[in-house]
Amino acid sequence: MNHTTVINKISELGYKGLKDAYLRQMEDVNYHNISFEDRLYQLLDAQDIFINNKKVSMNLKLSKIKDKQALLENLDYDPKREINKAQILSLASMDFIRSRQNIIINGKTGTGKSNLAQAFGIKAIQDGFTVYYIRTSTLLEDIKLSRIDGNYTNLVKRFARYKLLILDDFGVSPISADDATNLFEIIEARNQLSSTIITSQLPVKDWYGYLQNNTVADAILDRIVNSSHRINLKGDSLRPKYGKVNENYE
Repeated sequence: MNHTTVINKISELGYKGLKDAYLRQMEDVNYHNISFEDRLYQLLDAQDIFINNKKVSMNLKLSKIKDKQALLENLDYDPKREINKAQILSLASMDFIRSRQNIIINGKTGTGKSNLAQAFGIKAIQDGFTVYYIRTSTLLEDIKLSRIDGNYTNLVKRFARYKLLILDDFGVSPISADDATNLFEIIEARNQLSSTIITSQLPVKDWYGYLQNNTVADAILDRIVNSSHRINLKGDSLRPKYGKVNENYE
């Protein structure tokens, strides 16, 4: 059996990662010095990596994350931002998702809240978790529309199944008592099953007044705040520094 027959069979099976690795082995002058077991392991490992990368790429697209350049390894640790590097590295392990805990990221406009949240999201996807990014105002509008068109139950189920939900810009737009109730129902559906990252300019101490509905506010704060890691970004806006490089930087 010749190499062409093997390559054609691999192509027929759709094993692109394995095929590329096999072609690299053929071009390697030391190919014949490698044991059969080592060569086979390299081929299988290459196919496994290919499948995983394809899955990550697909899940990243489905996540609706805007800032694909947001990476934790590129995080700006300027002293003015007062970021606890040890905390970031600990959260980067994604154990907070495995423990069904949450993250609240506070800071003024332009301090990098959205960028950091999406960086956590991308790392979570790379580690095999399902992630969805959405602005809080967009979520509330989607809920209203789903109640009108009869898809509300399906919408709640969809948001409940993401292992990590990123709610961006909480507290930016006015919220009604009904909006607060709708938000609670999403949070309740996810409670103790998955994790949520919330970014907000609004300090947590002001959330109670913002939500208006006292009963709902108590319930939301109990489920989110009490099981959350807090990150408070300081310093000046980073948009002048990064805006020209990355238009999605927030």
